[in-house]
Amino acid sequence: MAHLTKNPAVKERFLCVYPAYINSKKTIAEGRRIPTEKAVENPTCCEIRDVLTAAGMNVFVENKMYPREWNRDVQFRGRVRVQLKKEDGSFYNEKFSSRKDIMFYVAEMIPKLKTRTQKSGGGDQSAQQGEGGKKSKKKKK
Repeated sequence: MAHLTKNPAVKERFLCVYPAYINSKKTIAEGRRIPTEKAVENPTCCEIRDVLTAAGMNVFVENKMYPREWNRDVQFRGRVRVQLKKEDGSFYNEKFSSRKDIMFYVAEMIPKLKTRTQKSGGGDQSAQQGEGGKKSKKKKK
């Protein structure tokens, strides 16, 4: 049990980061913990894991649901556990001294992921085609 051990290197003592914490589509009441301007649109636990692993953090993913998440889809499942401190109490990575630092870093780096940059390019084109279709229908009437 996490509360019985003071050792920060035990997996139960790792920080929990749910995708809802950095989701710009969520309100604070729905679980967002950082400002909307810095948050990311619909992040996944895999993206959070990839970013933190690339930063050299000790990370693992659990198949858990955020309690305030009303949607039970697989895409919203997942919780990322991150080691903030070593056994001796020093920080695992000097760049991250708090959970807020980790959340801000993840929110900053997810849009730069290769999967995000490829998806956004394709999404813009399909949105433009959809708008063009709507306009042409209006002209026919």
